Parts: sequence; C-alpha cells; structure tokens
Amino acid sequence: MTLMRALWLEEQSLSLREVARPVAPAGEALVRVLLAGICNTDIELTRGYYPFTGIPGHEFVGVVASGGPELAGRRVVGEINAVCHACEACRHGRSTHCERRSVLGIVNRNGAFAEYLTLPVDNLHVVPAEMPPEIAVFTEPLAAALEIQEQVKIGPNDRVLIVGAGKLGQLIAATLALTGCSLTVAGRHRGVATADVPARAFDIAIECSGSPEGFEVARRALRPRGTLVMKSTYAGDLRINASSLVVDEITLIGSRCGPFAPALPLLASGALDPRPLIDSVFPLHDAVAAFEHARRPGVLKVLLAM
Repeated sequence: MTLMRALWLEEQSLSLREVARPVAPAGEALVRVLLAGICNTDIELTRGYYPFTGIPGHEFVGVVASGGPELAGRRVVGEINAVCHACEACRHGRSTHCERRSVLGIVNRNGAFAEYLTLPVDNLHVVPAEMPPEIAVFTEPLAAALEIQEQVKIGPNDRVLIVGAGKLGQLIAATLALTGCSLTVAGRHRGVATADVPARAFDIAIECSGSPEGFEVARRALRPRGTLVMKSTYAGDLRINASSLVVDEITLIGSRCGPFAPALPLLASGALDPRPLIDSVFPLHDAVAAFEHARRPGVLKVLLAM
C-alpha cells in the first residue's frame, strides 16, 4: 500500500496523517494536487456544518497522474460533484443535485488537502498552459460566483448589494463589476459599514457573510419584489421573518456550485485577476496552522502547497 500525506478531519478536529493513496476506479483519474484553497465551507465543516470524516478541500489545481489517457500529465481543475447520471435529478438536467452524488471534500469523497485525489474524468477541465497555478486554483470559487448570473439576470440598470466582503464576496464583486451594475459592497473589514446600508434601496442583495446579522442587512436593503441571493454556508440555524418576505414579495434564491466552462476563459482573459485575494501560502505539513490562520477575521484566501 502506497501512503500519502493528508489533512484529516474527524469529529471537528484536524490532524496531519499518512493515509493510503487513493486508487482511481474506472472512469476516474488520479490527480496529484499542486495547490488547494481553504474555503469558508471547509472552515464550517470544522464547526459541524456537515458530519464529514475524511480529507476536506474542494478548490484545487493538479496534474493527472493516471486515468483518462488523454489527460495524462496535464494540469487540471475539477468540478466537485461526482454524479450518477441516472437518477431523476440527473436525467432532468439537475446533476449538481444528483440523488446519489458525492462531493469532493464535503460529502462521501475525500478531498484536495492531500497529495492526491480522485475525480471522474468528466469532472476535469484542462488548465491553459500559460495560466499560473495560483490563478487556476480560483476556478471553483469563481464558478460559484458566476452561478449568481446563471440564476439572476444582472445588468447596468440594477442596484446590487453584496453583504460580506471576504474572499467570496470580493470575487463576486469582481464578476458583477463586469456587468456595469450599480454595485455596493458592505462588510465588517472592507467596503461600506453594514450599519450604513440604506433600507429598501436595492434591487438585488447577495448575502455572503454567513451570519444572521448579514442576512438581516441584506433583507432590509431590498425594495419590494427584490431578489435575495444566499451565497453563504451556515453552520447553525437561521431565523427569518417569513412574513416580511411575503408582504414585500421577496424572491429568495439559494446559490452554491457554478459552471466551470465560463470561469476558466474569464481567468485566462485577464479581465479578472484573483491573485490580490491571496493572503498566504502554507506547505501541507503546516495545514493545521493554515486553518488557524484562515479562521482569523479579515483573512482572505489561504492556499496549501503540496
């Protein structure tokens, strides 16, 4: 049995371990991880957001070591939902909600905070040769940011508020700035102070803070018949005033994974450079310390180098 180093999560506790290197089953590829990003979802897993035991991590860029002969030796990024292609959701075009899916580093599948991972070949996207790995590693969170525009049409005449100016909030802001909309970002550490956000002044509000307070700010900021997009991972319960949603006829949209197809070309074009969001890069053997750093208020993207 060949071993590899990995960051292991069990009962909300992290430790560095040597574990068996995965063997790619039929239809999957073994990927040697180069860089992986720590996401708020990873942090929330350590707080009990979902009862996951194993290797977390879902934002990565790596090199195909085996499986998928046409991809061998090529740098890739990967969509995180491994799906069955046969259930009702898959057959009706809702594969990210596959009834039997596993999700990289989140649900029933070991993730990217390790030297190797496996994913279906169909999930992998080749990284352009000229793209640095520290840009390619942002493909998954950028795709999640772009999902908002798949769900809600946003243009120059829209007044849009983003609540939460962390790494995802800033990435969403960068994508929405390309639409020409009137954009306001509110957060504790960057942007407009949440206390200064005017009530009933926005057509669309995007909640990225992951806090009940942030949700209330976003809700109050919407005009009647406005749209509230929830782009946060909540570890605890969220209490809302359902009556206000009904009276003001608010459209509430949940938003998570997004399309890689437009994300990679956008990164390759240079129209959006995510590198200013990188706070620090830790080696894998310091992964526990990297998580401690990533949890600190105001810290942006922390990367693990394998």
